[in-house]
Amino acid sequence: MTLNARLLILSRNEDWPSRLGDELDRLGWRTITATHERAAAAAIADLQIEAVLIDADHPATSADLVFDLRNACQPRRLPIILVSDNTQYDVPAGWDMVFNSSAHPHQIMLRLEHMVRANVAEEEYDLRRETFTDLKMPSLESLGLETGLRILSVGDPDPEFLALMNTLRGYGADVVGAFSSYSAFDFLHDAEFDTVVLWGGKTPAEALAVAAGMRRNTRLYHTPIFLRLQKTVEIDMGDAYLRGVSDISFPETPETEIADRILRLAKAYRRQFTIRKALESLRNGPKMDKGTGLFSRDLFAGHLARLSRAASERNRPLSVCVLKIAETPDITAARSRKALERAMPQIGSMISRLVRAEDTAGRLSPEVFALALPATTFAAAQSVGERIAAVIGCTAFEAGSGKSPFIVEFDVGVAELLPNEPAAAALMRAAAAVNQRQEAI
Repeated sequence: MTLNARLLILSRNEDWPSRLGDELDRLGWRTITATHERAAAAAIADLQIEAVLIDADHPATSADLVFDLRNACQPRRLPIILVSDNTQYDVPAGWDMVFNSSAHPHQIMLRLEHMVRANVAEEEYDLRRETFTDLKMPSLESLGLETGLRILSVGDPDPEFLALMNTLRGYGADVVGAFSSYSAFDFLHDAEFDTVVLWGGKTPAEALAVAAGMRRNTRLYHTPIFLRLQKTVEIDMGDAYLRGVSDISFPETPETEIADRILRLAKAYRRQFTIRKALESLRNGPKMDKGTGLFSRDLFAGHLARLSRAASERNRPLSVCVLKIAETPDITAARSRKALERAMPQIGSMISRLVRAEDTAGRLSPEVFALALPATTFAAAQSVGERIAAVIGCTAFEAGSGKSPFIVEFDVGVAELLPNEPAAAALMRAAAAVNQRQEAI
């Protein structure tokens, strides 16, 4: 069980690490606890640890410890998070996030998921720079990942509301105030924001409705939402986080802590958003498959080999997924009318939008596609492949000449890279799984 741990907790406290570990285990984040910093460094180097929580009361807690732990997992990136109950909130630089020991498990789980995927995207950006050496892609440092943060604050313009806006502006953020949910969505429709701060007022119901509305919007889905409760009210914390809230502060929380937490959310989101845009910009590059905008066969093979080496160096899983257009009467008829060929740009666009920015989608042959999924296990990759097949399978494509639209179905095969296995061998296993599925049908 320990070998599957995703989260390392460094603490000599026996209370909250045990309680939090049990809760996170149930949410899919298996934990391992270390009491000594050398044991923590060894676990990070040897296991597929994805993130670290460090107790501020641990005697080794320092900027040097953060530096040592980051070195222990190189070239893998992982978020390092401080757990502190210090009411003065004097937190040194270098930490990716700060939580209170009473932070809700759903809150921690959601932030972990976002931060880990952002780190994987950064690793992928570096790898694609190597693959596209002739495109002269800029370095991560030159992308302006944390500059010009924009924050939308939604609530009544009372003194606390205005004071927090001024504090955030003092840290260099561009803060826009919206005094109702209607004006908030007008602002969100017209501009990009790195974080939205919702003020609970007398009841958090309206704020939670805004959060739920944002999560139903594909463009706003990943935007962090900070809920500021001004009065002591009863609130189902688990429900609030599941409805889309990223972080919650209570009436007694100091303003400096609130500002720091909001800015950390904004910076993390800006990094993720900027890197995603940079990765997506390559999809129209000259080396891509002309018919679909995906990686061409040779480009995909070369990048997959690079991903395989990186997965071994970073001690991360890597899975590949093959999607082959299934033989159906619809497809046979569409081929005869060349309607399937005309639908390929739309199919390629759908596949590229249905995978994460850090995933690589390629076209291996006219009717066979492949996905390279870094930091993804077999089960998760299978879910990705089946989801893409299901979404495209629900889409009707034009057949032309007054004919009825046709449906494209996929046979899906998945393989997770084994230790010391060549990337091509894993790809062949995924393709073999497709063939076995076709034979079974």
